[in-house]
Formats: sequence, C-alpha cells, structure tokens
Amino acid sequence: MSYATVEDVQKRMTRALTEAEQTACATLLEDAAVLIDAYNAKASADAKLIVSCHIAARMFGDSNDIPVGATQGSMSGLGYAQSWTIGGGGATGEIYLSKTDKRLLGVGNRIGSRSPLEDCNEGNNGTTSD
Repeated sequence: MSYATVEDVQKRMTRALTEAEQTACATLLEDAAVLIDAYNAKASADAKLIVSCHIAARMFGDSNDIPVGATQGSMSGLGYAQSWTIGGGGATGEIYLSKTDKRLLGVGNRIGSRSPLEDCNEGNNGTTSD
C-alpha cells in the first residue's frame, strides 16, 4: 500500500525518472507509507500524499552536486574537500521525515510533560481537582 504514485512524484520533479528509478520509486512509496503510519496513521490523505512525494523526491534529487535535504554544505578547491549536513535527522540514502513533513502529518517537536503517577492517585480515579 502507498499513498502516492510514481506519477505523483514525477510531477513534482524537474527531471524525468529513468525506468529503474521508477521501479525503485514504487518501492520507496510503500516504505514511506509505513514510516508515515508510524508517525500518524490518522493524518489527512492530502498530507500523506505530499509527504510520500517529498520522501521519494529526496531520494532521487534533481542535482548530483548537492544532496537533497542538505541544510549546510561546503566545498574546497584544490584540496578536493566537500561536506554536507543533512537536515531533518536523516542521512543520504535513508528515508526520513523532515520538519515540514512532520508538521504536515501533525507531529513534531511539542514541549510538554506528563507524570505517569497522575493516573495512580488513590481516591479520585485518576482525576485531579484545581
């Protein structure tokens, strides 16, 4: 099962996918569906489609020079040095959800806390009064 098609991904890219990439894309979309459901299976169909396309497009990219998802990079001249920082917690070759993807799915960094002992209060059945 997947939430997007290879054609959905292709529409969002600036280059055509090769036949081998199209086959790989179909598999990536299935993997993306599992990842999406692990975060929020109840997200909207539109959000799931867009996030699926983001994940697949990151894997194929539109450029061989800069990795898709890179947030920082550097190049050198004659020393032949090159380094990139991949944003969103993923690495090149790994499927991951970016911060934007997580927002679309309704998850992400939320500040808060909860005590596991709150439900153990005797005499009030787990409720507290103000």
